[in-house]
Amino acid sequence: MSTMTVPATTEESKAREAGNAAEPKQFDALHTAYGDTSIADQVVAKLAGMAAREVPGVYAMGSAAGRAFSSLSQRMPGQQQSVSGGVSIEKGERQTAIGVSIVVEYGVSIVQVSDTIRDAVIKSVEFGTGLDVVSVDVNVHDVHLPEEYGTDADGTPAPVTGATVLA
Repeated sequence: MSTMTVPATTEESKAREAGNAAEPKQFDALHTAYGDTSIADQVVAKLAGMAAREVPGVYAMGSAAGRAFSSLSQRMPGQQQSVSGGVSIEKGERQTAIGVSIVVEYGVSIVQVSDTIRDAVIKSVEFGTGLDVVSVDVNVHDVHLPEEYGTDADGTPAPVTGATVLA
């Protein structure tokens, strides 16, 4: 008795060829032979937000509307301060891009503050997650000016505009 072989269809042939040509899985810190680690977007945003807030010269995070909404929501019982406010991310399996929106203090170099934020965010996110940070965009929404009758950013009394000094 002879065995008869049924020829493969074009679709079956292509599928077999594609299966043979498949590349082996690439392993890294998040993808191992024993399993994969997935990281939520909010984890990356919190790490980036904490790192940016710690940079000297950053007065506040986020736009005016975002800060106003956050201020209202924090007044509700049981609510915590959002450390990810002013941070947006785009994340893939191995890489992430981060956007940080800030208000700087008057008198600081915006370029230096931005560079320091980039360094801090990259170190924090790459160490904490193993993701490769491909970019950190810093958007400066405002400059916090010292109050006319208040204090400067460093806590010293601000000069009063137009006042006469008595000796």
